[in-house]
Amino acid sequence: MAERLRPEEIEAWTDARPRWRFRDGKIRKEYAFQSFRSAIVFVNRVATIADELNHHPDIDVRYDRVILSMWSHDAGGVTERDLNLAERIDFATSAR
Repeated sequence: MAERLRPEEIEAWTDARPRWRFRDGKIRKEYAFQSFRSAIVFVNRVATIADELNHHPDIDVRYDRVILSMWSHDAGGVTERDLNLAERIDFATSAR
């Protein structure tokens, strides 16, 4: 089981990454797209990365917006796995 990070560690990580926020025990980022189809293409890319890492975010699709939220259920909070997944998604989608 991964170890839960301290809030100050998570906040230092989010401070260095645009639009990532730490709220309610999760890291979260909202992405905006030009269309519903573009949003779904993004979600499919996220699904591929999540499956590769065997770690899956909560995904909320609202027409042309996608909100990703991550925390490790087994650790009861944010872990290095969540930060790694977030970084991989941003890198692979060029949505930094």
